[in-house]
Amino acid sequence: MTLNSMTRRALSLGMPAALAVAGLAVGPALAQTPKSALNLAMVAEPPSLDPMASTADLVGTIMQHVYETLYTFDGKWGVAPMLAESMPTVSKDGLRYTIPLRKGVKLHSGRDLDADDVVASLKRWMDMAPRGKSLAKEVETLAAKGPHTVEIVLKKPYAPLLPQLALPSGMAVIMAKESIAQPLTQFIGTGPYRFRERRPDQYVLLSRFEAYSARKEAPSGYAGKREALVEELRFLPVPNPNTRVEGSLAGQYHFADLLPLEALPRLEKAAGKTLPVMTASFGFPYLVFNTKEGVMASQPMRRAVQTALGPGQMLAAGFGDTRFFTAEAQHFPKGTPFHSDAGTELYNEANANKSRGQAVQAGYKGDAVRILTSRQFEFHHNMALIMAEQLKRAGFKPELMVVDWATLIQRRGDPKLWDIYITHSGQFPEPMLSPPQLGDGAPGWWDSPAKKAALAAFNQEPNAAKRGALWGAVQKVVYEEVPYINVGKFSSLAAKSPSLDNYQPATWPFFWNTKLK
Repeated sequence: MTLNSMTRRALSLGMPAALAVAGLAVGPALAQTPKSALNLAMVAEPPSLDPMASTADLVGTIMQHVYETLYTFDGKWGVAPMLAESMPTVSKDGLRYTIPLRKGVKLHSGRDLDADDVVASLKRWMDMAPRGKSLAKEVETLAAKGPHTVEIVLKKPYAPLLPQLALPSGMAVIMAKESIAQPLTQFIGTGPYRFRERRPDQYVLLSRFEAYSARKEAPSGYAGKREALVEELRFLPVPNPNTRVEGSLAGQYHFADLLPLEALPRLEKAAGKTLPVMTASFGFPYLVFNTKEGVMASQPMRRAVQTALGPGQMLAAGFGDTRFFTAEAQHFPKGTPFHSDAGTELYNEANANKSRGQAVQAGYKGDAVRILTSRQFEFHHNMALIMAEQLKRAGFKPELMVVDWATLIQRRGDPKLWDIYITHSGQFPEPMLSPPQLGDGAPGWWDSPAKKAALAAFNQEPNAAKRGALWGAVQKVVYEEVPYINVGKFSSLAAKSPSLDNYQPATWPFFWNTKLK
């Protein structure tokens, strides 16, 4: 689970010199300086450019500029149409969704988007993406009904359908049907930017799509009118967080994502070189357990680990400043429909003696508990260090495996290689959007009768008020079976150049509607 300058000074050096400042090689695609371009420091090299192949936030952040979805989220996290002309018509039994498509939407290949592109794209998403696979189990039929209408018929009512189609992570993106392949070799979407070039460990380059078909509504969150106001977006992998900070302070980047929180005082005193960007209630870190193989496949063993852990101490190590985190057991904030106290007595116990006894009863024999983490997100690593100490006190044998983020994404797909991995997610309005472990097939592979029963009741209830109460039952199962641990809530820190105008803080940073002063 998915913020945050070369400024006019860097651009005035000429592109080869500016790239040398940033530590980049100059490739053919970057040899000519456009009138306007943004240099965007990201946390890593993206593991893929296929939004269906990876739930990594970095992939969604980059490729949401190239691909679009039928629906998206507005500034209040309400579902809003994007490639769909309007909200769907839903049958009285809640099973049939008729989705009208916008007419005259241009693909990057030059032709108009049609319903066959949408159907082919959604079928691919349901075949390969974790959230898509989960949704596929709910779908009876998916078909084009004419050139500008798509119909989805469900097996039973499924309330999260539209939010699933709107999420910018592991996205249900719409692509040209003739570009569909495995793996993708062409990236032909409808977005305000088109894919131009990727040089691994150097950049991903997107250029403005001059024939882009924008919506008419005022911008709101990810919804409404999108305009490509700069000619190029250059996503630069800068894995070292301190390098992102120093580059921001030196005026090398227009935007630098996910910076160490201890950098805030320096950013605040940067004398106009850069500006801090705070994204409040950005998301939650969580620990995923391997329920399929290894020492954590045992539910009693996972409960023993849960008892040993003190998420409050882990958050303090990860974020330091209390302005950036909240240690609370409820998965959703107070005041939201899904705020619940169910199961929360099991949160933040930090009881080593009790945990030791539980582990003995569960048959623990001193096996290594392999904790997979990365330093690309420094707060993941800092939390892992505290977590390891807490487990040692309870008699466990933790083994930290620190790898780069791309390697973590790869390894977490193999149940033989890890027992716990650390990640984070944005805080969304619909529980089924995150974490992916609530669905089927995501790394962790949680599956149980109690999960199925609780989620079936929750997902088949169309009444929003009743769904709030039913979420409590799901949260209770999560606390009891421990497929993952929601550590708490956090805000994020990024940096932007004073020359970057109209940037709106977001879980997945986007750069349409932004411009250079």
